[in-house]
Amino acid sequence: MIQSDEDFREEFKPLHVPAHFLEVDTQENKIIFALAQSGEGSADQVIAKLEELQPGIKDEQLVAITGKVLSHLYDKGLIRGREMNGEMHYDLAKITHENDGEVDPELLAPGLD
Repeated sequence: MIQSDEDFREEFKPLHVPAHFLEVDTQENKIIFALAQSGEGSADQVIAKLEELQPGIKDEQLVAITGKVLSHLYDKGLIRGREMNGEMHYDLAKITHENDGEVDPELLAPGLD
């Protein structure tokens, strides 16, 4: 199937992380915000953060949706994940500090002396 440029951009756009938690927002945006606030976590830890942000939000539907959203975002390469103790832990793979190293010119263009 051939996608139009617009469809491609929509499918592979960068992850939008909401700046604030809004109770009227989509479940996906709430999940992304909770993950961002946690820094890293399993689906259960993200749900716990959601419960902290909006007491009473946790129900069977949220539990199912959270796992699916995190898995889908991971599969698309929009968030990072790694298995720890048999459970996936996700994060936004944000750079939290600038690179303090230097580039070795020999590695950039070896043998051009």
